[in-house]
Amino acid sequence: MDIKTFGQYFDHALLKAHATRKEFETYCTEGIKHSVKMLAVNPAAVTFCKQCVEGTPILVGAAVGFPLGQMTLETKLFETGDAIAKGSDEIDYVIDISALKSGDHQHITEEMRRITDICRQSNVLIKVIFENCYLSDDEKKLMCEIANRVKPDYIKTSTGFGTGGAAIQDVKLMRTYADPSIKIKASGGIKTYDDVKQLIEAGAERIGTSHTASIMEEFIKRSH
Repeated sequence: MDIKTFGQYFDHALLKAHATRKEFETYCTEGIKHSVKMLAVNPAAVTFCKQCVEGTPILVGAAVGFPLGQMTLETKLFETGDAIAKGSDEIDYVIDISALKSGDHQHITEEMRRITDICRQSNVLIKVIFENCYLSDDEKKLMCEIANRVKPDYIKTSTGFGTGGAAIQDVKLMRTYADPSIKIKASGGIKTYDDVKQLIEAGAERIGTSHTASIMEEFIKRSH
């Protein structure tokens, strides 16, 4: 695999609350340097990052309902539409974890369907964040079953802000139970080339991490 092909696995993330404009400039420059697929930011940073990567093929994506998922459906729908209006090419939203844990599968299904519909209407890619660290295996399987009916573009392991991140066994479970047309994004705690390699081998087709630069440097060293 060449370096540009490897770079296309990455959703390069800068999601911390206290990131400065200067940090976003450096982050966008890193994204361009490493030919990443997408820059993952909170909605307030979308417009600035779009300006920073203008003229390049790099996409900018917004995190919706982030990181807790505990917003009303109406709030998430507005946030999705607003992020798209501001220029988001992709949306990663967090499910209402409380609703899932409480057995309100109808709400989870409606939430996924309506957010997916908004993205489809604007030709924007949609990823659904399960936050697996809080879910049982049966709940992860149920989320895959709901996704199989709604057909988002991706299902995603984690926000990176929970008690755990991307786990090999979770990616394998999601790949087993999700429709083959639905892709898997692994995120949370991914820091090394070996982490990335193992997650891709398990079935992940996107990698969300803030450690893109160091992982790419490790990839380059190993390639020589």
